[in-house]
Amino acid sequence: MNEPGTTGLPVPPADPATRRGRTAVQRERYIDFLRAFSILVVVLWHWAFTILIWGPTGPRATSPLGFTSGLWVLTWLFQVLPLFFFVGGYVHLTAWQRAQVRGESLGQFVWRNVRKLSLPALVLAAVWTGFGVGLSAVFDVRWIGRAVLLVISPLWFIGIYLVLIALIPVWFALQRRFGTVVFVWMVGLVVIVDIVRFRGGYEGIAYVNMVLVWGVAFQAGFYYEALVRAHRQIDAALMWAGLFGLVGLVFSGLYPGSMVGVPGETSNMAPPTLCIAALLAFQVGAAGMARPRVERWLERPRPRRFVEVINRMAMPVFLFHTTGMAIGRGLIYAWNGELAEKQIPDLAWWLQRPLYIAVSLACTLPVIWLFGRFGHRRPTSAAPRVTAT
Repeated sequence: MNEPGTTGLPVPPADPATRRGRTAVQRERYIDFLRAFSILVVVLWHWAFTILIWGPTGPRATSPLGFTSGLWVLTWLFQVLPLFFFVGGYVHLTAWQRAQVRGESLGQFVWRNVRKLSLPALVLAAVWTGFGVGLSAVFDVRWIGRAVLLVISPLWFIGIYLVLIALIPVWFALQRRFGTVVFVWMVGLVVIVDIVRFRGGYEGIAYVNMVLVWGVAFQAGFYYEALVRAHRQIDAALMWAGLFGLVGLVFSGLYPGSMVGVPGETSNMAPPTLCIAALLAFQVGAAGMARPRVERWLERPRPRRFVEVINRMAMPVFLFHTTGMAIGRGLIYAWNGELAEKQIPDLAWWLQRPLYIAVSLACTLPVIWLFGRFGHRRPTSAAPRVTAT
């Protein structure tokens, strides 16, 4: 399954045309599609399905999953962070191979990528924190701290991603020494952590899975080319194994059904559980099964241009989509004349979702423009395309 390369890790073949007759450009198009799809799903999910509940201490977020029976099954398709980390692993492996040709050391490579991704996130956090402190001091708005925290809360993803990038020397060393056995051990450790957490009641140990689960997803991306060259039955096996694993784990009663946090239940995401490892297998397999059809679709000019645009704007959109959402919700509250939202979704709530998406988008684009013009001249340089060129 593995082909030796300069890193000793599974790498693309020397002749890209040997990959089922596809070209290197087509291969990158599909990776770009998966990345664009992941970012869009995360952003649209936040815009459409975030319900803000206002209390004496400020806003807190919930979602329709807590009120609509059976809707949690959609998270098996649309909680796409496992797929995104998988893509990130592949992107960083191929970027490291290019960096080696330029004579860059592994330490320089890691530091350059950490710096490139962290700077815009730090700027965003600093601006919002300063805004919150200033507003609270001038107007004595006590709930502003919770509001600011909600706006910058998606940055946890950036934090985890930075950890995974910083640990690239570890991931490479493990793969060189042990290969695919690494996945058996890391998933096994996830099982042990879950047992200690749920049976022993030691919640603190669960955060070890932040590195284990997402580390598995990231390293799995190193095998993207090997999976592409393998028989499609491997994709099918991964998809069905992941799906049956999810069914078994969820309906055993040990894990919640939703792959995102739902009020009143333990979370499969914060921190991640064994369910997320099963979800990774399901999504990677499903992505492999869909690859031929999507690649044919991407041969058309319009879909290809759309994917290219989303990838160029990936980091700004991800960073600022909650800022735009906050501005949009403020405008909606001003229009309605009250600081309130429906807590239990009804038909009218569902029919309003396109409006909430449109308002959030309209408020996000000017923020991206301002950031690009006055704050960061090249906003795409650190995009969660997270390419390390």
